[in-house]
Amino acid sequence: MAEGIVFPQTGGCACGDVRYALRKDPITLYVCHCTDCQSESGASFTLSMVLGEGMLEVTCGEPLEYTLQLPDGRRKGSSYCGRCMTRLYAPSKRAGLTLLSPGTLDDTSWLQPAGHIWTRSAQSWIDIPPGTLRFEQQPGDSGSLELARRWKARV
Repeated sequence: MAEGIVFPQTGGCACGDVRYALRKDPITLYVCHCTDCQSESGASFTLSMVLGEGMLEVTCGEPLEYTLQLPDGRRKGSSYCGRCMTRLYAPSKRAGLTLLSPGTLDDTSWLQPAGHIWTRSAQSWIDIPPGTLRFEQQPGDSGSLELARRWKARV
């Protein structure tokens, strides 16, 4: 864990109806440049914080679950605030993991992504610093382990 970060960390939606506590240091944090994330967020990339079971607790309100069927038949689920529609978290493709939208944390000053994924879809004007861990598409098991290792090694 990075020095000086105390858990739990709190967060929630823009309007305050849904609040949560992040109980432990996440598994990793990365930047995703995939076109799905770009379309869903309306932004050039998203941040994804990977959490294991029991790391996230909703402490106030009740997020709405939403499942989107993409044109290619894939289904993506997410949890949102029903009032302000802030996307809070989503299930990962990997069983037992959750992807938190870390911009919803009250304190984001300690966030520094361990790497970038789906860089082949990154906007041309985005400069990823030299030496940064990067994957042209979805990292496999070894890439996911490296993202976790880099996150744990942060100072």
